[in-house]
Amino acid sequence: MDLKSIFLKQNLMRRALISLVPIMLLAVYLFGLRVLVLLAVVLVAGVATEYTMLRYSSNGKPVKVPEAILVTCVLFVLTLPPTTPFWVAIVGIAFGVLFGKAVFGGFGKNIFNPALVGRCFIYISFPSYMTLSWMKPIERLTGGLLQYTGGVDAVTSSSPIIAFNSSGEITSYMKLFLGNISGSIGETSALLILLAAAYLIRTKTASWKIMVSCAAGFCVLSTILYMVGVGQPPTFALLSGGFLFGTVFMATDPISAPKNDTARMIYGALIGVLTVIIRTFSLFTEGIMFAILIANTFVPLVEMQVEQFMARKQVTV
Repeated sequence: MDLKSIFLKQNLMRRALISLVPIMLLAVYLFGLRVLVLLAVVLVAGVATEYTMLRYSSNGKPVKVPEAILVTCVLFVLTLPPTTPFWVAIVGIAFGVLFGKAVFGGFGKNIFNPALVGRCFIYISFPSYMTLSWMKPIERLTGGLLQYTGGVDAVTSSSPIIAFNSSGEITSYMKLFLGNISGSIGETSALLILLAAAYLIRTKTASWKIMVSCAAGFCVLSTILYMVGVGQPPTFALLSGGFLFGTVFMATDPISAPKNDTARMIYGALIGVLTVIIRTFSLFTEGIMFAILIANTFVPLVEMQVEQFMARKQVTV
C-alpha cells in the first residue's frame, strides 16, 4: 500500500519532524537502539488509533491520516524516560490521541496538545515507571548506536533536577547544554533544542513570540524567587528538565496555541510562570507539562479578551 494513500500531506508537520531528527539521533546515541524500537511501537499504536477513530466517524468514506499524528508520536516518545515499558507507551499514546484529539472532533479541533495529554495520563497512572528510574547515558565511543539497552538491566541515576532537590548538587552547565545527562529521551540537549528552535522560527513553523515570552516569564520569576532564597538557580533551571523542549515543541503547537500575536505572548508568559510555580511549590519535579495543559484551557478566554480590548481601543481612537 502506498503511503500517499494513507497519510494526508502537511508541510508544516514535515518541517517539525525534520527539526526532531537530530534530537532523536542523539537520544539513540545516549540511550541505545531501544529508543528506535520504542518509537516504532508508539508510531504503530498512534497511527492505528488515529486511523480507527477516523474510520469510525467517516461513514464508510475513504480516510487519510493527517501527518500530524507522526509529530505527536515522536514528541510523545521524546518526553518519556528511556526505560519506559512498551505497554505503558502504547497506553499513553492511545489515550492521548483518543481523549486529547479524537473526542474533540479530530485534527484542528483539539484544545489540548495530544502528546502531553497522553504523557500526563501515564505520568499520573504509572508514576513508578515515569519518575523513579532515569537511565545513565551509555559511556563509550560509539554510544548506544550498536547497543540495545534501556530495560531493567540499564544503569540508572538521578536526573539533574532530582539530584539538585535531594542534595543541592548542580550538574555541569556544559553537560546540560550538550546533553550527556540522565533524563527523558529527547529533553537532555539544550544545544539541539535551541538549534531546532532556530530552524522552526526560520521556516515560520513555530511562533518565536510564544518561545520568547515563555522563556521570559520563566526567567523573571525564577530569578526573583532565587534572589529571595527559594527555588533553583535560574540558569540551571532553564537548562535542566523539559522546559526548553516543552517551550519549543509543545507550547508552540499551532492547533492548541493562540492565533493572535498578543494572545501568544500572554499565553507564553503564563506557561513560563506556571512552570516555575509548579516546580518550586508542588510535589512534582517538573512543571512544563502541567503548565502547558493549564494554559491550553485559557486560550479561548485570552483570545477573546485580547480581541475585545483591541476592539475597544479602535473605537476609542
